[in-house]
Amino acid sequence: MNKKAFLLLITAISALGGLLFGYDTGVINGAQFYLSKYFELDATLKGWVVGSALLGCLVGAIVAGPLSIKIGRKWSLIISAILFTISAWGSGLPEMFPETVTMLVVFRIIGGLGIGIASMNAPMYIAEIAPSNIRGKMVTYYQLAIVIGFFVVFLATYFIGNSLTEAENLQFGWRRMFWSELVPSLLFLILLFFVPKSPRWLAIKGEDEEALQILNKVHGAEQAQNEIKEIKASLKQKDNKVKVNYFSKAILVIIIIGTALSVLQQFTGINAVLYYGADIFEKALGFGKEDVLAQQILLAFVNLVFTFVAMYTVDKYGRKPLLYVGSIGMIVGFLLLGISLQQEAVGLVSLIGVLIFIGSFALSMGPVVWVILSEMFPNKIRSVAMSVAVAAQWGANYLVSQTFPMVMESEANNSSPWNGSMPYFIFIAFILVIIFLTYKFIPETKGKSLEEIEGFWE
Repeated sequence: MNKKAFLLLITAISALGGLLFGYDTGVINGAQFYLSKYFELDATLKGWVVGSALLGCLVGAIVAGPLSIKIGRKWSLIISAILFTISAWGSGLPEMFPETVTMLVVFRIIGGLGIGIASMNAPMYIAEIAPSNIRGKMVTYYQLAIVIGFFVVFLATYFIGNSLTEAENLQFGWRRMFWSELVPSLLFLILLFFVPKSPRWLAIKGEDEEALQILNKVHGAEQAQNEIKEIKASLKQKDNKVKVNYFSKAILVIIIIGTALSVLQQFTGINAVLYYGADIFEKALGFGKEDVLAQQILLAFVNLVFTFVAMYTVDKYGRKPLLYVGSIGMIVGFLLLGISLQQEAVGLVSLIGVLIFIGSFALSMGPVVWVILSEMFPNKIRSVAMSVAVAAQWGANYLVSQTFPMVMESEANNSSPWNGSMPYFIFIAFILVIIFLTYKFIPETKGKSLEEIEGFWE
């Protein structure tokens, strides 16, 4: 197998962690429309069922750092695949378990643990193995897999939902939606045994010969020698036996900047739209119940198309230009939605606003944040720093998912002058913060090796 095919193969397998990330978080969108009625959930309980998995994601991301250091990126991903499989099976609530919201939440949290571990390790693994000139594109495969996961699960829930009557969907259709995840989760688990370990993790562990063999397969002999020299030089800047002080000013600043960017990805409101899309289309945008799942497919399709655009521009134009363009687009999209809601003129303009927002996010904060996070941290602190940034992201995700339905249904939001638009103007304020943070603190990492990027912080 030539080096290009080898790199694409291991990137695709690793990126399946992203597909399951998208699938697992997206399946609740179609399923919650029916299970909320089945269990007669109020706004708070609905937020808990949707958001509970995100608590698992938070814990998973926290343990992912130490786990990645101890057993490596590959075996961390294998553990995540096992957790995905358990969650997919259990979330359908087999008859052997008490049919309660609590049991559903337990299995959702188990799936969340898998997502948290995979969301930190998969993009980091890809970044550590990919050549610098195409690293942005390779890491973007992870985000592409996430949106493919969303797209596939929306198709799956649409066809499952449409093949059954409403009564059947309320009784068991939503269970089948959860069980459909067993196919990609088992595939991910099996294929992971065929990918190599991260060469940078092997170098940190002193396994230079094995690291060089893997780099040879990806980069070719000459470039592999250069890579291993840069990695070793980076690691020798600080004695491996000296414990890293994560609270030193130099390191803490890097972690804070990365964490802020990671959190702001969620404060754009993306997952409020993705998790509660069915509710938005039915209530805010006035679509009938029969159109809700079809509208979700349109949303997922736009997400997918613009992620492809990001893939083929991130290494050409750089990370920061995409963040600027995408942020402006997200503001425009939410302004169209928010103003149309305020003016009580909900319709095509509102839908266009949602789709502009989704496309702009898919062009920028969706893939670029994962690229920057996987690149910006020095070798010595990458596992822990990325674990902190990703854990904070899942905490922010939970906060948005838990509070969004409560704000949407609040008296203040549903009275003049907001008329249902309040959350979208709050999200616009956070998107303005993204523009400032990008301009002031985010380095342009296009075309630089991971070791060269370290020099930016020195």
